[in-house]
Amino acid sequence: MPWDKTESRSLKVRQKIGHPVIDGDGHTQEYHPEVIEYFREVAGPELTERYVAKRLRRAWHSSSPEERMYKRIGRPPFWTMPAKNTIDLATAMLPDLFRARFDDIGIDYAVVYTSQFHLIGERDDEIRRAGCRAVNLMNHDRFKRHADRMTPAAVIPMRTPEEAIEELEFCVRELGYKAVMIDGIVSRAVPVIEDQAPELARYSQWMDSLAIDSPYDYDPFWRKCVELKVSPTSHASGQRWGSRNSVTSYTYNHIGAFAAAGEAFCKALFLGGVTHRFPELRFCLLEGGVNWAVSLYNDLYEHWEKRSIDALNKWLDPRQIDRPLLAELMEKYGGKEYAPYLDRFKVKDNVPGARPGLMPDLDCIDDWERAGITSKQDIHDKFIPRFFFGCEADDLTIANAFNTRALHGGARLQALFSSDVAHWDVPDMTETLAESYELVEDGLITDDDFRDFTFTNMVRLHTALNRDFFKGTVIEAEANKVLASEPS
Repeated sequence: MPWDKTESRSLKVRQKIGHPVIDGDGHTQEYHPEVIEYFREVAGPELTERYVAKRLRRAWHSSSPEERMYKRIGRPPFWTMPAKNTIDLATAMLPDLFRARFDDIGIDYAVVYTSQFHLIGERDDEIRRAGCRAVNLMNHDRFKRHADRMTPAAVIPMRTPEEAIEELEFCVRELGYKAVMIDGIVSRAVPVIEDQAPELARYSQWMDSLAIDSPYDYDPFWRKCVELKVSPTSHASGQRWGSRNSVTSYTYNHIGAFAAAGEAFCKALFLGGVTHRFPELRFCLLEGGVNWAVSLYNDLYEHWEKRSIDALNKWLDPRQIDRPLLAELMEKYGGKEYAPYLDRFKVKDNVPGARPGLMPDLDCIDDWERAGITSKQDIHDKFIPRFFFGCEADDLTIANAFNTRALHGGARLQALFSSDVAHWDVPDMTETLAESYELVEDGLITDDDFRDFTFTNMVRLHTALNRDFFKGTVIEAEANKVLASEPS
């Protein structure tokens, strides 16, 4: 066959390492006319026509360069699929071909994600819900005969907990999905603008990270995930919000976008107390690498040292200011600039922020209470085992996840091999595993680290709630060995 390579580099790596390789984030490229047909079955012709029409008048593409600048419409992705390497494009589109090439790619098993990302973030309620349902039905049909080698991740819309629970129950109970993809960031209109100037609301958005300061209580959804034994994985992107909103450069918008969204969601889950209230849950943040998580984990430690409730009371409570000393120093060293204010500093109760009546912060100064953090060990215990991080093959910073000297408490983060095949950043599917193994060959990680990265951590993620996740797959026996060594 035209894709055959007798010995791809990745195949040689797979033969050398002697353990299975799980792709934590492979992708399929759905053929959009097929998506539309499933959409029509779900929603009927009228809504389908509205969906198609909306796709055709996408803001950036239907605007002139001057209008894009005037409205600050961020450059969306373009040319995102393999082209010259047409075999890889066909592989992404055809599950049968994908399976036929698994050995040459060096993959034993894969969790496969949609490429129809626009649907999960669609603001039209009817289109979003029908679109996610259509993609879930389609990928169920496309992949069900390959369950021993791959499983698709259901697309769960997250604009409200109710719609999320409804789709989750349908996908797991009726279609048999065992992996799910959510969007950990939901764009919403700023309420005061929506109320007072609704015509401007779409120009003023804030990013709801679902777990802290959200207008909705998502605990029922997290509880349903526990009940249905699924570990949520987030594929959120920070493109075209915040600083990543170039009108002309997709690259500017793309760099760091998944990391920014992953950090926002992960931080919210932790500080919002989701990992405290639902200790059974495991979360995976995909495509952003792990370097941001190294910084976040260390930042949490370092903020705790300086801003725990004990540290605040010991070092930063304004009521502890030595007012006579401050006045004395102001008088001696303040010069003429401070001379007009000396009388104020000498008055005991007139230091700004010192009097109880001027301290409205007192009722909400413990940022760690919701997270259940009372010690540094709590930070480790509620972060390290709970989060997993999808990393692409050519990411050198993967090594930082396994560098115990660079993480407080000698921790190791749970990085996952996530090939991202089917997208523009993988010009040759047969190279992804080999590119990752270069981390070992270059001495950046050990063979044991590589086993965790490409196999063990994926088993830990998906079997935390569902011990039978890999039952009936080609790696069942090897996965069971991992389970035997893990606490049940």
